[in-house]
Order: sequence, then structure tokens, then C-alpha cells
Amino acid sequence: MKKRIILIQLFVITIVGISLADSDSTFISNFPTEAERVWPGPEYWTNPMEDWRLSNGCLECISGGGNRNVHILTRELANQSGDFEISVQAGLIEKGNDPGSVGFRIGIQDQIDDYRSRCFRGGGIDAGLTTDGKLFIQNQSKPLNHSIDLKSVKLTLTGKQAENGYTLTLTAMDQDTNESIGVITQTKISPNRLVGNIAVVNNHDRKIKNGPRFRFSDWTIRGDKIAAHEDRRFGPILWSMHTLSRKVMKMTAQMPPIGPNDAQTVRLQIQNEGEWETIGEAKIDPDARTATFRIADWDDTKDTPYRLLYAWKESDGVIRDEEWSGVVRKNPTEKEILVVSGLCCQTDEGFPHLELTRNVEIHNPDLLFFAGDQIYESVGGYGIIRTPADRSILNYLRKFYMFGWAFRDLMRDRVTLCLPDDHDVFQGNLWGNSGNAVSMEDHDAGGYAQPAQMVNAVHRTNTSHHPDFYDPTPIQQNISVYYGDMIYGGVSFAIVADRMFKSGPKETVATWPGRPDHVQDSSIDVTSLDKAGLILLGERQLSFLRDWAGDWRESVIKCLLSQTTFCNVATNHGEDLSMRLYADLDSNGWPQSGRNEALDIIRRAFAFHLCGDQHLPTLVQHGIDEFHDAGWAFCVPAISVGYPRAWRPDELGIPHSNRPAHGLPNTGDYLDCLNNLVTVYAVGNPEKQLRTDSRIHTLHDKSSGYGIIRFDKKKREIVVEAWKLIFDAANPRPVDQFPGWPKTIPLMENYGREAVAWLPTLRVSGMIDPVVQVIDESTNEIVYTLRINGTEFRPKVFKKGLYRVKIGEPSIKAMKTINGLESIPAEVTKIIDVKFD
Repeated sequence: MKKRIILIQLFVITIVGISLADSDSTFISNFPTEAERVWPGPEYWTNPMEDWRLSNGCLECISGGGNRNVHILTRELANQSGDFEISVQAGLIEKGNDPGSVGFRIGIQDQIDDYRSRCFRGGGIDAGLTTDGKLFIQNQSKPLNHSIDLKSVKLTLTGKQAENGYTLTLTAMDQDTNESIGVITQTKISPNRLVGNIAVVNNHDRKIKNGPRFRFSDWTIRGDKIAAHEDRRFGPILWSMHTLSRKVMKMTAQMPPIGPNDAQTVRLQIQNEGEWETIGEAKIDPDARTATFRIADWDDTKDTPYRLLYAWKESDGVIRDEEWSGVVRKNPTEKEILVVSGLCCQTDEGFPHLELTRNVEIHNPDLLFFAGDQIYESVGGYGIIRTPADRSILNYLRKFYMFGWAFRDLMRDRVTLCLPDDHDVFQGNLWGNSGNAVSMEDHDAGGYAQPAQMVNAVHRTNTSHHPDFYDPTPIQQNISVYYGDMIYGGVSFAIVADRMFKSGPKETVATWPGRPDHVQDSSIDVTSLDKAGLILLGERQLSFLRDWAGDWRESVIKCLLSQTTFCNVATNHGEDLSMRLYADLDSNGWPQSGRNEALDIIRRAFAFHLCGDQHLPTLVQHGIDEFHDAGWAFCVPAISVGYPRAWRPDELGIPHSNRPAHGLPNTGDYLDCLNNLVTVYAVGNPEKQLRTDSRIHTLHDKSSGYGIIRFDKKKREIVVEAWKLIFDAANPRPVDQFPGWPKTIPLMENYGREAVAWLPTLRVSGMIDPVVQVIDESTNEIVYTLRINGTEFRPKVFKKGLYRVKIGEPSIKAMKTINGLESIPAEVTKIIDVKFD
């Protein structure tokens, strides 16, 4: 049966015929007739994006669900006097089973005063026409004068300022005769309610499941109460991320879902002696909507302005180059201190994270590290789509675009590393199990629940700009990997996917009822859960880490980056923190053998560990065989805490020893929830009583914030800072950090194992800060490798015997080997001179 298309026209007029002349604030949509795509253009935000399409010069809603809406980003009702006029033409595509409506939402406001937050959590004044023939403004409604033929109806809404407030009028008119067939007026509207975003709405009632679907066109906004903000356009180049390592610059432009009739490439230009030079052109990936550039032989000794260009066909039919620009900063190898900002886990309750982004900008880090959960399933509302893959990808991209929308101005001029985690691929917890396919119901058995096509799109959006991967061979289902390293500013970063290969608990260890990852029975022996054959990082990543630990070219300090920490430091879970967990197998304290193997490798590089995920800031030193014998790890605060956790061993009577000198509760040497040795130096527990007067206050009290890590290459120290959400970074106070921070960690403490014996002191001439590698001759095993500070170093060893030492500068292949060094007691003095020409 042929569907009938019915046109409705909505627009604002004044009751007494006031004429509002066009001005700089006037907006006319003018959707291009040849465009066939999901994304309407840089002036709009669609909710949800996957439920809208541009087609035949109209913006169509393809879902009959409730509260589908489109915000105009470049215009708003300003906090100023004046009249305004808004119009849009709409056409009914499909009636659906449920009654619905079409119209406007105006004066959209949110407690976070930002046009972006209003797109998701804001409320305003609804006005429109129901499909059963009633005009409405807010809760006031009025039937039309007579029964209507929807295809001949247009709606007109007006707003006029009066002494006692604003008057809004909605009129129904016959489209052919221009005859009014219904009018509704509401007076005494407070001017304060007519400030904020403007949107068109398909079905105002959020509860509608299968209502009508409309198409929209000729959306016009004008008046002297309208403010224009062209700088708020979002796209077509949404943002970019880049890295710089070993003189290779990689950059990814994130694009929206363009159509087949749009340009399919992005160009990269750099400024060279005042002139723009094109150095690359990249195709847009059809799934991830990314365009990635790899530029070798990059001059990393200077700041280089760049711009990304995209040939965008405007609504007037003219093709113009749309631009996104920034600076690739010079490699800060000469800086004594490399500053990193550690961030993770962002719900949309604090979006667009104004306090945090402002303060991070003040810190001016050299590197941004996002440890995962750039999105949650709930971000942006409207749920998730698991299948088919193309719809799932659009659903994911809408949420991921919110991440870029909030952080793009920080990222445009800074090297950025970005790791996907479990929520990014729509799994509350992820045990990747080397990539096998599972259903969501069985995901805790290990594997990926989402289609591999969607998972790969997630990986590309987050990591395609990373330095070249160590071994890009895909895992099962052809799922991509992203582990590898980056050397920047003299710090060598290892990047791993600490859940991609991990075994799942279901059918391997879980014998209890309920969730397989939650141990809530204190009688269970958690050490019995460390069964043979269970995998944490996987042999491929362990092999990479071994190579990385021994490779100190261009590096002074080493740092491991991953999603989460290698311990289980959380005793309480849930919204009110009343859930007592005796062990959490989502943590990387399990499997314990895999945890210990990973820690043993990274301590041989004296590497610090930076991670996130736990929604609970912690600073710990790991132990394998003894307390303090491995490295330090900083789990950074969450940007916006959703699910809270706490570490409260003192309240639960969990024994400890060696409480640090600061005397803070819940600190010291503990067996964690999985009986791993861990020294908790600091923890940022949430407040027991949360403020509820604003979302930002609640997030602050739930321990939201971020980390700053200062790698001091001269002193060989790492200064760790954990900042709360609400404060002024320009005027910081000690109380603005969580208790126990800041903490200065000497590099050597990242292999805190006590020496059993020592080798002779190495005294070097002709070279400063050489690399020293100690090898056990009886096993040919590398004991550790590091770059020393200065020209003299006495290696410690952990058993008596003979050792081989390699010393020199691997970057220029100037290495010397000393064989047969016998260990000696600490009190014995012996010096070996090592001379370089």
C-alpha cells in the first residue's frame, strides 16, 4: 500500500502582526536536496543521532519513539529582551500505533549552564500539535475548530514580550487557504523561562514507543531575542587526536556520518614559513568515520601549526573547505619535567565537564592519557543498540562524539593516548578471552558480545592515531589489537589492552550463585581461584613488555599505561556502598599468577603504572613475594563517577601493618581482596554523605576528579597528584587534592625488591646517563635495565652469583659488555672504570 505523506508547517508569528526583519541572528535551515546521510550538519545535534536522516531536502525521524528532538547549536534564546520567531515545516511520514505530537521545545535549560549539556538533560517549554487534533503549550491544550486533514495543516507559534511576561501563541492554519482553524495562547510566561536552547520535537512524550514519524524542513529562527553563536558549529571535522614518537606523527580526524554524495577524504596541511602545505590526504573509514594520517620524518624540534580540511557542501550549494586547526608541539625532550594528565570514566552527569577541562588546561600537560570508558551505555540517553553492526556503530559514535565535544580543545594541541575499555564496547565488564564471540548473557565466560565490526570501529576511533602497534595481527573474529609503545619527551610509555586476552570467571572458577565476578561469600578461599591456564595479559603482550623493558633508546623513565590496576583495592560497591565484596574478578588482581607475572616484567624496567577504571583514586606499591618488592601504580580519579566504590578495610577489621607516616586511615601493607600483597599509600574514598543539591556537587563527593603525573627526568622522580573535581587550579589549596597526595616517588622504588648482594660500582667516563643492563649468567635472564642518573652506579642483585653487565648508549649502538662480574656484599667496595671515547 502506498504511504501518504502529510505536510505540517510550524512557525512563529506575533498576534498583532509584528514584523521581525532578518538580521545577523536569523537562521534558515535549507537542507540540501541531494544529501542522503545520517548527520544533518554542523549546526545541529540530533537526539538520538541514529534515529534521524537527511533525505530529499528534509530531516526525517526514522523512529516513532518518544522525545526525538533536534537542537540548533548556533542559535539560542538569549537572556535579553525582545521578540522572536521560529518556524519549521513538517510532514507526517507514518502515523504509528500510538498518538503523538510534533512541534517545538524552547527555552531549554539545565543546571549546568552550557548549550551542550542542555542538549541532553535540559527541559523547556513544549508547544505543538497532537495527532488527535489538539494544540498545546505546556499543559494547556485546545481542540482545533473542526476536524482536520493533516496534509493541509500548518502550525504557527509566536512569542511577544509584554509588561507581565511573554505571550506565546500557537495557531493552526489550512496550508492551502491560509485560513486559521485553531489558536491557543498562553500569557505571563516568565522571561527567565525563555532563555536557552531551541529544538524541534518528534513526539514530546518520552513514554511513546510506537508513535508518528515526521520530516522537517525550512526551519527558520529570527528576532531580537535570538543570539547567534556560529562558533558553536560542531563539524564536519569534529576534532582530532595525534601522537608523536620516533619522529613519526600520526593524527586522526574524527568525522560525522557523512553520506555517499559527500567528499570522502580529509586533507592535512602544515604551516611552513608562513605558507600552508598539503602533506597528506586520507580516506574516511566507512565504519569509524575516521581519517588517519601517518607522517614519517617529522621535524619534532619545533612547534608546527596544522590544519585539517574537508570539502563541505554548504546549504547554499557552495563547496567550502571546513577547517580544524591546532599545533603539534615540539617533542619536549629538553624539558626536565614531562607533565601527563590521567583521565578516565565519564558518565554524562557532568557533561561537558567544564570544571575539569578548565583546570586541566591550567595545568597545561604535555600529554593527555584517557584510560578508558570514554563512554558509558547510558551516556546521551536512549539506550544502546547491540545489532545490527551498522546501527550499533552509529549508536556508539553518538556517545563517543560527546567525549570529543567536551575534550577537543584540550586535545587539538597535545599528544593524546586513548584506550578503549569495557563500557566502550557496550560491556559492563570485559574478559576478552582473545576475541571469541559470546552473547551478552554469557559474556562473563570470556569474549566480545558486540559484533566484531563494531568493536573494530571502537578501536579505530580511540587508537588509530597511536604510534604503530607492536604486532598488529588481529585476534579471533579479526578483532584488531592496539598494544605498543610511544616515546615522548624522554619517557617511554608501554600501552597494553589489559582485558583483551583475559580469561572469564564463568565456567572456570565461579561455583557460587549470582554474578560470577562477585565473591560475596567470605568462606571462599580466593587463592583457589588462581587456577592454572588462566590468562591476564596474554603471551603476545607479555612478550612485547619484555622487549620494551629492555629497550631504553631515547628513554629516561618508563611508564606502563593500561585500563585498570593490578590489584583489588575496593571493599564496598554500589550506590550506597553497602555491597561488601570479598573479591572482584573484574579487577586485574585476578588471576593472581598473571598479575604477578606482569608486575615482575615491568619492575625490571623500574616502570611506573598509570591506569583508571576503578572510580576510586588509589596510589599503591605492589608486592609479589614481599611487600614493596615491585612498582608503584596510580589509579586516577574518574572524570564523572557513576558506580561508586570504596576501600574501607579499617571499618571491616582487615589487618594491616606499616601505616605510612601521614597516618591516614585505610593505608599501609594489606593483603588485598584476592590476597595479593599491596601497600596502599593513599585512597580517595567518596564522602559518606553525598550532596544532592546539584549533579556537580554529587560527582565531587563521589570522588570524581583527575590525575597529574610529573615525570622529573633530571631527579629521576615521579610526582603524583590526585585532584578533586571542584577547585581552582590557578589558586590551588592542599585540600583540593585527595588525602595523601601529592606523593614523590623515586624511580628506584619501582623495583623495590631488597638486594641480596651487589656488583662492583660502575664508574663511567666519556658518557653521561648511560643505560645499564644486568644479566644473570647462570640463566641468561635479564635482571633489569635502566638508564642511570650521572656517571656512577652500583647495581643490586637478588642472589649471589656471576653476572654480565651491558653499559652504554643503545641509541647509537655504543654498548660495552662486562662478563663474569661476581656479586659481593654491600660492605665490600670495588670500582670498575668504563671508558667511552
